[in-house]
Amino acid sequence: PLKRAATLPANLFPPFTLQIVNPPKDLKKPRGKKCFFVKFFGTEDHAWIKVEQLKPYHAHKEEMIKINKGKRFQQAVDAVEEFLRRAKGKDQTSSHNSADDKNRRNSSEERSRPNSGDEKRKLSLSEGKVKKNVGEGKKRVSSGSSERGSKSPLKRAQEQSPRKRGRPPKDEKDLTIPESSTVKGMMAGPMATFKWQPTASEPVKDADPHFHHFLLSQTEKVSCPLRLTLMCAADSTAVNGSITPTDKKIGFLGLGLMGSGIVSNLLKMGHTVTVWNRTAEKCDLFIQEGARLGRTPAEVVSTCDITFACVSDPKAAKDLVLGPSGVLQGIRPGKCYVDMSTVDADTVTELAQVIVSRGGRFLEAPVSGNQQLSNDGMLVILAAGDRGLYEDCSSCFQAMGKTSFFLGEVGNAAKMMLIVNMVQGSFMATIAEGLTLAQVTGQSQQTLLDILNQGQLASIFLDQKCQNILQGNFKPDFYLKYIQKDLRLAIALGDAVNHPTPMAAAANEVYKRAKALDQSDNDMSAVYRAYIH
Repeated sequence: PLKRAATLPANLFPPFTLQIVNPPKDLKKPRGKKCFFVKFFGTEDHAWIKVEQLKPYHAHKEEMIKINKGKRFQQAVDAVEEFLRRAKGKDQTSSHNSADDKNRRNSSEERSRPNSGDEKRKLSLSEGKVKKNVGEGKKRVSSGSSERGSKSPLKRAQEQSPRKRGRPPKDEKDLTIPESSTVKGMMAGPMATFKWQPTASEPVKDADPHFHHFLLSQTEKVSCPLRLTLMCAADSTAVNGSITPTDKKIGFLGLGLMGSGIVSNLLKMGHTVTVWNRTAEKCDLFIQEGARLGRTPAEVVSTCDITFACVSDPKAAKDLVLGPSGVLQGIRPGKCYVDMSTVDADTVTELAQVIVSRGGRFLEAPVSGNQQLSNDGMLVILAAGDRGLYEDCSSCFQAMGKTSFFLGEVGNAAKMMLIVNMVQGSFMATIAEGLTLAQVTGQSQQTLLDILNQGQLASIFLDQKCQNILQGNFKPDFYLKYIQKDLRLAIALGDAVNHPTPMAAAANEVYKRAKALDQSDNDMSAVYRAYIH
């Protein structure tokens, strides 16, 4: 059953077109929020959306189309228009049939109209009863539709279609809306002026006879769509929103940019978490959110079933395990350790060996993403090692990420992570190089970004990092010092197998220059400053 939905920022995506629908009965509504359960056009995903994040479709359609040229957004708009076209066609057919019935009835009455006044009065009374009954019949039909709307969308789909598996065809999709009283009860604040679908007993005035469509604001947070299973390369798992937290006790070591977001999402999804950080003050916020405090890494490991760790580099990873009151001192048979740090394969292999030698179970699971994606529970997890432990971590991975990959034996995830970050770091250096070249040749940097955003290189990463540079805002989302560390380790990985990495080597030199300019603790986009000094 569907239980909860995570959150992500809408400013990472264009607005969506959506329809308000009834949630499954066992889907928990976010606490403390006035929100609707909606279906996204174009993707058929579902989500909880706060009331103030909705805009009327017709009133804002042209405005949104002008500022959002993306293919996915246009597909969603097309899906809405197709829905309205089909719905309008059904209404016209229904109206036409009703008109034909009325004409036939009138013709029959005309032919058999009596001559006496008493008979006319009787007929008039009879017609009044017919009209009243027809009105009651209409009310009953409308009421029946509301009752169907109160059912779970999943159950409705099963009742309307004989199929047991697969997505229903277009003409079977959910066309119902929530009861208007429910909608009206949630119309506080900025939504108070919106027009809503009336009930069967209310007159219909300038209302869409089917439902209201909405567009999301780009600047608000939205609930994460309940995604369908995504088939990826290798052995992967995609989040589908049906997160039931494990009953195992979870430990977490390291509350940096990435670790903080991960722990927050573990707690939100109902996991029992004990935290430790070298700087103890960072634990306070999570204690307030319900986490328990561990005094040492060894204590956390000894009191928890599965302990995760996310630290900065190979030295920190080794010290955490092998140092005083470290992880290794808390390991005993059956205890599980998951290292999420981005380190080299040799380091992670060494850690795996010492953990397993004490009877523990080991999994490496470095993550691809940044602080924002960590906060939003949208990381990509690359795992390798104990397959059984990977399965045991399922609810945790779903809480913290959108997709997880199992890559086989220990060391594979470390290698893959370094390659991913090598590509990302090299790309960032190239972006900075292009923007500075545009500037010194008299070209507009903003225009360059606009052109790139309309081409094949368009991406959230490109846009965000360019905006950082154009605004001079280098607040860390991914530390420059860490991307340089990853480039260095990736180059060493290439050296170990005699594979050339000249592009990464060139990018690494630029980052080293940026570090010399005191940019280590800024965002990786601050590599731009290496080109202008």
